[in-house]
Amino acid sequence: MTSTFTAAAAGFGTGLSLIVAIGAQNAFVLRQGIRRDAVLAVVGICALSDAALITLGVGGVGAVVTAWPGALTVIGWIGGAFLLGYGALAARRVFRPDGGALRTDGEAAGSRRRAVLTCLAMTWLNPHVYLDTVFLLGSVAADHGPLRWTFGLGAVLASLCWFAALGFGARMLGRFLARPAAWRVLDGLVAATMIVLGAVLITGS
Repeated sequence: MTSTFTAAAAGFGTGLSLIVAIGAQNAFVLRQGIRRDAVLAVVGICALSDAALITLGVGGVGAVVTAWPGALTVIGWIGGAFLLGYGALAARRVFRPDGGALRTDGEAAGSRRRAVLTCLAMTWLNPHVYLDTVFLLGSVAADHGPLRWTFGLGAVLASLCWFAALGFGARMLGRFLARPAAWRVLDGLVAATMIVLGAVLITGS
C-alpha cells in the first residue's frame, strides 16, 4: 500500500514535471518577476488556478473510477500514452540547438489589470493546462486510490513552489533559465519522469 508521504511526493514530482513543461505561462511569470510587475497577483492566479483545476481533475476522474471501476484501466492506458508522448517531446527538446530557453524580452504588461487579464487568459484559455492538470494529473491520482487527494495536494504544492520561485526569484532564475543548457537539464529530468510515470500507468492498468 502506498504511504501518505509517497503519494504526496509522487504528486509533487508529477505536478512539477508537467508545470515546468508549460513554456508560455512560465515565460510570462518570469518576465513579470524580472520587471517586478504585479508579481504577487500573477503568482497567485497561476497557483490558485492550478489548485482549482487539479482538484477538479482528482475529484472528477476519481468519481468516474468509483462509478465505473473498469474506467481505471482505460484512463491508465490513455493517460500513460499521453505521458509517454510528453516525455518523448521533452527528450527531443534536449537535443535542440537552442535548448528551448525561455525568452523574457517582449512588450511590458503596462498595468496590473492588463497583467492579471493576460495571466488569466494564458491559464484558462490554454487547452494544454486542462490536459495536464485535469486529465493527466487526475489519471495518475486515480491510480493511488484512497490517497489520490494526498497526491493532488502534493501537485498543488508543486505548483505553488514553482510559480513562487519563478516569480519572486526571477532576478536570479532569469539568468539561469535563459541559458539553453539549463533547459536541457530540466527537459531531461521532465522526460525521465514522464516516461517512467507513463510506463507505470500502462503496466499497472
